[in-house]
Amino acid sequence: MKRNILISFLILLMAGCSSKNPPLQTVEKVELNKYLGKWYEIAKFDHYFERGCSKANATYSLNPDSTIKVVNSCTKDGKYNEAIGKAYATDNTNSKLKVSFFWPFYGNYWVLDLGKEYEYAVIGEPSRKYFWILSRTATIDFKLKNKIILQMKSWGYDSKRLIWVEQ
Repeated sequence: MKRNILISFLILLMAGCSSKNPPLQTVEKVELNKYLGKWYEIAKFDHYFERGCSKANATYSLNPDSTIKVVNSCTKDGKYNEAIGKAYATDNTNSKLKVSFFWPFYGNYWVLDLGKEYEYAVIGEPSRKYFWILSRTATIDFKLKNKIILQMKSWGYDSKRLIWVEQ
């Protein structure tokens, strides 16, 4: 009897850990020196920490300790807002990073897609709660926008949650 209860518990535990989404794949490699610099936030999922922001962008630079300085800025209620954080790569591909704006708490920042010339980037993370489309310019063309929307659906993201950021 105890064995049946244990087996039933393990089955329930394993079922609770399964995901309806396929494992999330990142790009093969990110060359950090090419990735550094200013990125415009084209679209995102809604989050309390960015709610009401327009003219949002992120600027990445190297810190002396080889971590990445992250400066996120936007205009909110007519005022300039800035948040400074730190990121580091979790492996030598540089496609999976951990980012913190409030130490010791870190979140996942995974590069899911990246333009050949680093002209755009698509960022997400395994829980599918966070998603960003970034670009080196304040807008992206219609064809690229549609390509990303189709990709995000295949990754298990809900495209209806996208908010297009006013630049």
